[in-house]
Amino acid sequence: MDKKVTVIGAGNVGATAAQRLAEKELCDVVLVDIIEGVPQGKALDLSEAAPIEKHDAHLTGTNGYDASAGSNIVIITAGIARKPGMSRDDLISTNAGIVKSVTQEAAKRSPEAVLIIVSNPLDAMCHVAFETSGFAKERIIGMAGVLDSARFRAFIAMELNVSVENTHAFVLGGHGDTMVPLPRYSSVAGIPITELLSQDRIEALVKRTRSGGAEIVGLLKTGSAYYAPASAAVEMAESILKDKKKILPCAAYLEGEYGIHDLFIGVPVKLGAKGVEEVIQITLTDEEKAALQKSAAAVEELKAVLKKLV
Repeated sequence: MDKKVTVIGAGNVGATAAQRLAEKELCDVVLVDIIEGVPQGKALDLSEAAPIEKHDAHLTGTNGYDASAGSNIVIITAGIARKPGMSRDDLISTNAGIVKSVTQEAAKRSPEAVLIIVSNPLDAMCHVAFETSGFAKERIIGMAGVLDSARFRAFIAMELNVSVENTHAFVLGGHGDTMVPLPRYSSVAGIPITELLSQDRIEALVKRTRSGGAEIVGLLKTGSAYYAPASAAVEMAESILKDKKKILPCAAYLEGEYGIHDLFIGVPVKLGAKGVEEVIQITLTDEEKAALQKSAAAVEELKAVLKKLV
């Protein structure tokens, strides 16, 4: 195939992303992990599924980075996962070192790539990748809003007993407890959910969306979500690879948009071949603006923690 995507980290999120990329026939896939045999074994297993799934994507598993050279996109999932009782913020010290290391290796071999960051704490890891790679801000994108919005959409569909295909939702802000689901911009077949649900039910769905990741961590007990995060990253990759110019909520570097400066924060963006081609600025109420500023302040705190680690 004429497109190549490297997925760094062959754990549950990375391996599932590799599977989705291959089965959609979006690109050839290079799966990278430091654990000897794991990326090779998973790539081989996925290759052996190809005749059944009917795709001709080529999958390579490796412990190094040379096979990743010339990638169009690099999806970074590497890092330790959350455990019960652990916040995303608790991950920052360990994962900052991992993301810095893998970004250096990937950027060296694929200087024109778009980087999609999945590692947590997401917003802070975008800053690590941005500063380490030296890439333009448009080519560093955090996977957060697509996942959070998908969770909101799923909960809306469950609540109203309707098809998820009819649901649309927007979640802005940092990927964590301060995220900002926007019921006014969330709808079912074009009908705002504010017309379909009571305020207390909407608030319950918003609360569940904010703790969506923690809910799954609590249920699994020994891991964190991976099917939906992988799907979210692949939807972003598909929009870039096909230059679809989808409007998706992603963590993007803001320089004054929404009154936020020098931070990666979740906002609606147009995703095309060059990465973030436009930040879409929507009108927010005073309450929504305040919630977004609160979320930005939480990301700013993480950024400050990062500076102390350097």
